[in-house]
Amino acid sequence: MSTPNNNLLDRLVGLSMLVLATTVFLYYTIWTLLLPFVDPTHPLQSAFPPRVWAIRIPVILILLGGAVVGSFLGMVMIRSNRKKALKAQQKKAS
Repeated sequence: MSTPNNNLLDRLVGLSMLVLATTVFLYYTIWTLLLPFVDPTHPLQSAFPPRVWAIRIPVILILLGGAVVGSFLGMVMIRSNRKKALKAQQKKAS
């Protein structure tokens, strides 16, 4: 049963995640879609990293995420095979 404090905490966590995701989305959108049309000497350009990182960062995050997911799946498959082998060994012994 959920208490009112947990419900409020869940809403605050959800709201903070939504605000963070919206902020990141808006920053990245401005950086990649609007900044190329702004004069290179404009002070707004200093608030953003070089444009080459607009491609590098997502590629790095995708590769890292794929590595984490692949590692997790590999660990699950290895543990599953160990359990099957142990069950087969116990069945053979009895």
